[in-house]
Amino acid sequence: MQKIGFIGLGIMGNSMCLNLLKAGFPVTAWNRTRVKMQSVIDAGAQAAASPQQVAENAEIIITMVSDSPDVQEVILGDAGVIKGVKSGSVVIDMSTISPAVTRDIAAELGKKGVAMLDAPVSGGDSGARNATLAIMVGGEAKVLERCMPVFMAMGKTVTHVGVNGMGQTVKLCNQILVSVTNMAVCEAILFARKSGVEPQVMIEAVKNGAAGSWQLSNLGPKMVAGDFNPGFMIDLQQKDLRLALETALVTCTPLPATDLVHQLFDDCQAHDEGRLGSQALFKALLRLAGE
Repeated sequence: MQKIGFIGLGIMGNSMCLNLLKAGFPVTAWNRTRVKMQSVIDAGAQAAASPQQVAENAEIIITMVSDSPDVQEVILGDAGVIKGVKSGSVVIDMSTISPAVTRDIAAELGKKGVAMLDAPVSGGDSGARNATLAIMVGGEAKVLERCMPVFMAMGKTVTHVGVNGMGQTVKLCNQILVSVTNMAVCEAILFARKSGVEPQVMIEAVKNGAAGSWQLSNLGPKMVAGDFNPGFMIDLQQKDLRLALETALVTCTPLPATDLVHQLFDDCQAHDEGRLGSQALFKALLRLAGE
């Protein structure tokens, strides 16, 4: 089996790395906060002292960190992957970052004979735990074919969407759909509540029809119950929407609904709710309604 390097062991990365170990891949791992490495070390991963050392001991290096600057640092920084990676290796960035930054990183790696795939994921923490993530991949098809066993250890569906940067573009499409649908769920629950209809009854009545969605079935009941614990934090959702809006500005693409959700999440962050789950968008609407 190919040797895997894994960088970034947060809520998503930890479970993804554990699933690679369960599938039998030898893994060398690194995380900025060392204590978060312990669970994967206990499961059999080797600990590295830096991203550079991860790359020195792996043929396929996966990054799963927060934002564009973080990916640039762990791949192109002074102790980054690029300092230790060997020609013929593959770097797979599974974070959600700027498509333009992705293309720049791919170009730098290419100078060293290293291929890159941008392969962001959808499915949240439960998808990461259960290895049922949807993975959208940008890069060369032959590189994807080589890495397919690695992807299938972490996800259920893998879709090649085009060249480098296209994986990130499709992920931003995903985040537009997720966030605007989340807004619709918030509005429907508030409308039901204000009109005297039990919100959970409303959800049960409509979820299997044309109005059904993952957000309605999974986040709706949490809104009704006042459960705002994070599966996917508002702070991370805001970062993704910022990336979408920045990209839309370059391409002159109007995104009025996305912009509105972004502003409402701003309100949540202003109320120190950034580390709550994205279903806490409901709290912004409650404030608008005077509740």
